[in-house]
Amino acid sequence: MKKQAGGTLLGLILGLIIGLGIAVGVALMISKTPLPFTNKTGAQPERSTQLPPATNDLSDPNKPLYGKKQPKPAETTDPAAPAAPAATTTPAAPVVDKSTLAKEKAQAKVEAAAKAESDEKWIYYLQAGAFRERADAENMKAKLALLGFEASVSAYQADTGALHRVRIGPFGQLETMNRVRGKLSDNGVDVAVVRIGK
Repeated sequence: MKKQAGGTLLGLILGLIIGLGIAVGVALMISKTPLPFTNKTGAQPERSTQLPPATNDLSDPNKPLYGKKQPKPAETTDPAAPAAPAATTTPAAPVVDKSTLAKEKAQAKVEAAAKAESDEKWIYYLQAGAFRERADAENMKAKLALLGFEASVSAYQADTGALHRVRIGPFGQLETMNRVRGKLSDNGVDVAVVRIGK
């Protein structure tokens, strides 16, 4: 047992001596190599002992960002003096002709009436798909129900065969239909708008 303890102590001391030797070698090597960011010619750069002349004009830190157009220099003032209020100019109010204003109001009324009339002429549906198999249509209907939308499945005879359409609606107003369409789009459901005359 004593032999083994002596061997461990001897190994520890030898390891420290070898590590110290490696550290000294690395330190000497680093001190002998030239530094990468120094002047290799050995000449010291000249240092000016004169300070730049003191001015009240502060340099603009954004000057390189202006490009070719230089802003007008600000007037130099005494920092201790109170700041004078800046002269503000108010833009002249545009002259509005009463007849122009009346025409704009009339135009707005016509557009509102046309929109109301278009809502009265059409019924809107959102179609979430048309499937050959009724089971696929029922699956889409169930998916929409999980999202909180009530859909209906209707059969349609196309040239290529029977199709089962999944539709949400009817919507009497375009705004309501667009709101529901946006919610479906947010949930990753693509729908087509179907417009049917009343």
